[in-house]
Amino acid sequence: MVTANELLKKRCRHLDTGLSDAQIKEHLAAVDGWSLQDGKVAKTFSFANYYETLAFVNAIAYVIHAEDHHPELAVTYNRCVVKFDTHSVNGGRGGISENDFICAAKVDAVFHQRAA
Repeated sequence: MVTANELLKKRCRHLDTGLSDAQIKEHLAAVDGWSLQDGKVAKTFSFANYYETLAFVNAIAYVIHAEDHHPELAVTYNRCVVKFDTHSVNGGRGGISENDFICAAKVDAVFHQRAA
């Protein structure tokens, strides 16, 4: 069984093959609060105000850019929805890969670090 700590130690890499439904389910169990929405791994983060929301967006942009695996972000006054999928898998048709969960774990780490 995969854990969030294991995912945090990994780096994204080029992948051609996505995860199976069973593997996706196992990986979802490792990242608290993330779910599958419209074929993407997604989570909504809530904040007190726009400043905190944008600070979070900038922090995750820095961390995730280093992984070269960029999310879809929907930013509002006190909320940010983060969604990951991998365009290169399944013959370029896209899908869910381990990279999506590596980044989900890293986004969670940024969120929890800011709250500490």
